[in-house]
Amino acid sequence: MRITRILAQTTLALGVALAGLGNAAAELPADAGIGQTTLPFPPEPHRAYIVDVEFNNFVAGRVTVVDPEKKKMLGMVSTGFAAPSTLSRDGKLLYTADLFYSRGTRGTRTDALTAWDTSTLSPAWEVLIPNKRAESLTQRYGLSTSSDDRFVYVYNFTPSTSVTVVDTQAKAVVNEIAIPGCVLNYPVGKRAFASLCGDGSLQLLKLDDAGKEVSRSHTPFFDPNAEKLVERAFGVGDTYYFVTTTGTVRTVDFSGKEPKILPAWELVDAAEKKAGWAPGGWQLITVAPKLNRMYVLMHDAHEAMKWEDPSPIVGVFDLKTHKRIGTLEAPNPIWSLHATSDDNPLLLGINVAGGLEVFDLKAGKHTGTMADIHKTATQILSH
Repeated sequence: MRITRILAQTTLALGVALAGLGNAAAELPADAGIGQTTLPFPPEPHRAYIVDVEFNNFVAGRVTVVDPEKKKMLGMVSTGFAAPSTLSRDGKLLYTADLFYSRGTRGTRTDALTAWDTSTLSPAWEVLIPNKRAESLTQRYGLSTSSDDRFVYVYNFTPSTSVTVVDTQAKAVVNEIAIPGCVLNYPVGKRAFASLCGDGSLQLLKLDDAGKEVSRSHTPFFDPNAEKLVERAFGVGDTYYFVTTTGTVRTVDFSGKEPKILPAWELVDAAEKKAGWAPGGWQLITVAPKLNRMYVLMHDAHEAMKWEDPSPIVGVFDLKTHKRIGTLEAPNPIWSLHATSDDNPLLLGINVAGGLEVFDLKAGKHTGTMADIHKTATQILSH
């Protein structure tokens, strides 16, 4: 009875308060800043896009836009069901491959490629795509663009694998290309993409200007029976860096007529490996191209079945000498890394506490944490 009286009194008091605000509310001026801010173009080189799938609410995700240098949130777009995301090469658009159900969690499925204006963070256009888009944690190269922004490639998994080709000029789906036994779509130049195959090869598919397949080839890359190669690579131009779960770096250069497999090298020496050092995390590697350095999340007590676990330790490697030249450490464990590509790059790390760790790479130091900026993010993008 006492609880009932308290609830009744509280409800009555709230009703009176709201009634009193009824006339005053009409006199409050609209806040001109909410939902109306236009971000500058071209985008600042350190502007970052945090892809947040939110594990506890997979039905709808978001991409949060931040200025990590100023530790400031700039805006947000809402996405459908763990949407893979990527940026256009010209910086004008953010693409998300959205998935919606007519009843929220059930009903008719609709897949759409949405093109968001990076200045207004509003949809510029969308294209309905086949209901095959891969439903998984977002990662690089689940969605990608050709180097001239003509085509967007959407990775499908049903569980057969294929790639939907969207023509951004026609704003239409122009092809679906089967890639049986292979995963993801690593863009190569204007009219090609590669996929990583279960037999240890790289498959390269070349397209014409209509988005149709003109050729495909396979190049042996690694031995899947001898090592576990992580498919979550990092690309600089047409060169892609892969790493195994025990620390072997494998690199392929697609810039020539045929793929060129470069010599493999090790992140850790025999003594370090014996001591337990190995890479780990989700997006566990990134490259700052202007510094010619690779940054790798490292575990100091590697466990074979826990290699995707986060870590506060980041190894710094010179891509010319293949030597570790330093170590960075964050105050919180990091799950995914991304380095900006400008002359004064930042290293950004998604931590497991809902924050973003920020490092100044030229200074080689941690510059702060943006707290409470995501729920469960998996990926970071920048221009």
